Amino acid sequence: MKAIIPTGGRGTRMQPLTFSTNKHFIPIANKPLIFYPIEAIAEVGIKNVLITYNLGWLDAVKNLLGDGSKWGLKFKYVLQKEPKGLANVVEVCEDELHGEEFVFHLGDNIFTEGIVDLYKYFMKEKPNGLVAMVEHPENWRLGVPYFDKGGNLLKIVEKPKNPPHKFAMPGIYFADSNFFKTFRGKDKVKPSSRGEYEIPDPFTWMINHGYKVLVKEYKGKWLDPGKFGDWIASNKYLLEHKLEGEILSKVDKTSKIKGKVVIGNGCKITKSFLKGPLIIGDNVVISKSIIGPYISIGSNCIIKGCKIENGVLMEDVKVKNIKRPIIGSLIGSSSDIEDNNKYKRSVSLFVAEKSQVRI
Repeated sequence: MKAIIPTGGRGTRMQPLTFSTNKHFIPIANKPLIFYPIEAIAEVGIKNVLITYNLGWLDAVKNLLGDGSKWGLKFKYVLQKEPKGLANVVEVCEDELHGEEFVFHLGDNIFTEGIVDLYKYFMKEKPNGLVAMVEHPENWRLGVPYFDKGGNLLKIVEKPKNPPHKFAMPGIYFADSNFFKTFRGKDKVKPSSRGEYEIPDPFTWMINHGYKVLVKEYKGKWLDPGKFGDWIASNKYLLEHKLEGEILSKVDKTSKIKGKVVIGNGCKITKSFLKGPLIIGDNVVISKSIIGPYISIGSNCIIKGCKIENGVLMEDVKVKNIKRPIIGSLIGSSSDIEDNNKYKRSVSLFVAEKSQVRI
């Protein structure tokens, strides 16, 4: 079996960050988002992974991920020439699969308990396809499985107006080579109204043509950090439930630490209070500040005279002397935020297109 992980997509819901950064590269709990699906694939023992990318992104993706050896894997990079939907992502990988079974794991989804149970179920039952499902209060935004009275899967509908239950499909799919028959012949799958090949359609096609497609509920927590608020919530969940404390730098005697805290190498923490769960990268300088809980701070950041909690600071961020608490923020790399005391009754802003500012 091989794995497919996409790195494409426009990431419009995460603009303005995604004007200059691939969404899959943005960190959650100080780890690039795409690292989570890679780790899930490595955990089940799959060794060969196809990483798909869009035009103009190959160098950036390769620079971040390399050849896969970091995880004991072997990466092959596959171009998706046009953003034609998730089913097309799989379609462009057909030649590299060489007839093998595959798992398609979205690069921007996190399955907090891994995918081992789903993998074992697929290997045991040997269906032609397997889709996972989770209970979701807004399943109308996703693909929804429909069942007959006996509980057998009938079809999967993308973003239905009136779903009959609260279950939806998260971003994990298994199939064999019969999946690719759906793109051939007179009754092949067609693009949706938005011009994309939707991932539910090939599985519905397989069901209609007598192939065995199963569905299994995923029991762990599924995180889909597609929007700003979801990103903050996902970061909080991972820090709260998955963080193991580790302190690799000295903290001065005037500082206090409470709860689970990770501090990287080369950090300097003085006259500050760190309230976990929180994670701090390497070479971070923090002074006269109250940090946490639920905050991820990237490497090489400088924080002075601030109160910051529940958010994400990417690398090389400077935040100095902000009098009001900074809560629920996602701050892009190399940003500089400072109270310079020049404007007593006004605020000076340098804001990019489609930014969000709350004062």
